[in-house]
Amino acid sequence: MIYKHRLSVLMLLDSLIVVSAIFLGAFLVNASFNVFTFPVIASSVALFASYHLFAFVYHLYKKAWEYASIQEMLLIAKVVSVSIVCAGVVQLAATGNLQYRLLLVTWMLHILLIGGSRFCWRVFRTNVLSVPGEREDVKRTLIVGAGSAGTMVVRQLLSGSQELKPVAFVDDNVNLLGLDIMGLPVLGSTADIEAIVTSLRIEHVVIAIPSLGKNKLKKIYDECAKTPAKTQTIPSLEDLAIGKIAVSQFRDVQVEDLLGREPVTLDLESISDYITDKVVLVTGAGGSIGSEVCRQISAFRPRKLVLLGHGENSIYSIEIELKAAFRDSGIQFYTEIADLQDEAKIIGVMNYHKPNVVYHAAAHKHVPLMQRNPEEAVKNNILGTLHAAKAADLAGVGTFVMVSTDKAVNPTSVMGSTKRIAEMIIQNMDRFSQTKFVAVRFGNVLGSRGSVIPLFRRQIENGGPVTVTHPDMVRYFMTIPEASRLVIQAGALARGGEIFVLDMGDPVKILDLAKNLIRMSGYSLEEIGIEFTGMRPGEKLYEELLNETEVHEAQIYPKIYIGKSTEVDFNGIHHLLSVYEDLTIEELRKLLLDIANDRLELGSIPLATVSAG
Repeated sequence: MIYKHRLSVLMLLDSLIVVSAIFLGAFLVNASFNVFTFPVIASSVALFASYHLFAFVYHLYKKAWEYASIQEMLLIAKVVSVSIVCAGVVQLAATGNLQYRLLLVTWMLHILLIGGSRFCWRVFRTNVLSVPGEREDVKRTLIVGAGSAGTMVVRQLLSGSQELKPVAFVDDNVNLLGLDIMGLPVLGSTADIEAIVTSLRIEHVVIAIPSLGKNKLKKIYDECAKTPAKTQTIPSLEDLAIGKIAVSQFRDVQVEDLLGREPVTLDLESISDYITDKVVLVTGAGGSIGSEVCRQISAFRPRKLVLLGHGENSIYSIEIELKAAFRDSGIQFYTEIADLQDEAKIIGVMNYHKPNVVYHAAAHKHVPLMQRNPEEAVKNNILGTLHAAKAADLAGVGTFVMVSTDKAVNPTSVMGSTKRIAEMIIQNMDRFSQTKFVAVRFGNVLGSRGSVIPLFRRQIENGGPVTVTHPDMVRYFMTIPEASRLVIQAGALARGGEIFVLDMGDPVKILDLAKNLIRMSGYSLEEIGIEFTGMRPGEKLYEELLNETEVHEAQIYPKIYIGKSTEVDFNGIHHLLSVYEDLTIEELRKLLLDIANDRLELGSIPLATVSAG
């Protein structure tokens, strides 16, 4: 109904302009009021009919003129020009004469009056119908980026659809400095953000550069973080391109945006050959990594996906999610509730489903908890891995990928030691088995259960303080999707015995991460506070990805490194599994560290030979 009313108004307005313009043109050309001549009347009829015809052909009446730009003006020029040509043809056919001056003046009047009417409406709509600055709740906003996206943001805000009032731009393009764009001044570069926010009493900052790289975004956010203004950004270029999100749908800057590097995107197409129409089993399928691996695997349409886990609620949740998301895919989803310490059950599950690929993501990973409960870390991380690996060998699995951690490199904790020993089991199994056994080492995974980010968020929600163990502690970080892609990609690259490592860029200081989370939550550092609690038992100031004996300098795949296979003496592991239940906590911790760091003196323990089977 609104569209029909709008169409009627525009057609009536254009009809008046078209009819009056040619008679006004005749008056200007002839300097006489005698304008109602046959050639002029014939031309006006032809012009009237052709203009409305081509206005519909080129969808001129479907344009939203409150957002008009140069493209809309060019469209008006096109419609008017074609109409004038048609009027000239009719004039020549009816009178045998072509009045060039009349047609030229009429063309100019049409452009001026029709284009001017649209421009006047846009000015009226922007400056009269919506005046965001008159409302007290409107926040003064600085736009970072004076390019096409920035001007679109300003246009949206000026339309009155947001609770923000744009007052200025900043842009690093020196050619734009000092100019006015959309009526707003470009006051400086991104280095001037702090001073501009202070001088103009800015309450909100919008980063309007969708193609901005992560490293540049971090630098801009660091400047914004020096101010009390809330900082948001517009959606990514990909989301805008596919129409998933509008340019005006601002989002908060996420921790993932501040890693200082581009997200690692791996070639998932290369893995389809070993997943599509195959049977895949995931241990720890209800966990952060395991569940994301299941989601990404499902996109490749395996014939059957087996979700194995110890917690029934998490397995049920991922089962329901996958069945809903891939209900028309033809994938058979099976759930198995099983404890990896139950060797017979794991062997039975593997023999029943006969998976082609196994992703082993089940593990205890919390450093302080495992430090206090080393026997549980042995049961789950070492014994559980051994059972899963043996079961995979017996079932004739093609590829077995184990999820490990950077804490397994020169480990100082129980958790890191048990994961290193699990890697040793995998590498030893690869020597005897037809199955290709490989491991994948991660840094800290943002947002995963037990990671530092959820802890910081809870502390901020509770009013602080945020607890950081040491001001100089650094960690490698990656996102859950990145971690899951690496697991899947490793299976495609596996030859057997390798340890794959993702290039995660430079490590991030935990203190900087805490500061950024506080600011992104809308608080100042003074309001929340940061408390240093001291390093916990087993923690290191920094983590490594490969030790000196494992390093291969070349990347075997973009952003993926591979560690050399190392000779594993399995007697120490066999001794550990035979005595760990009888040791004290301190004795067990020491034994784990000695085995994981290759410091165990085998002459002091009974030797035994353990086969892969």
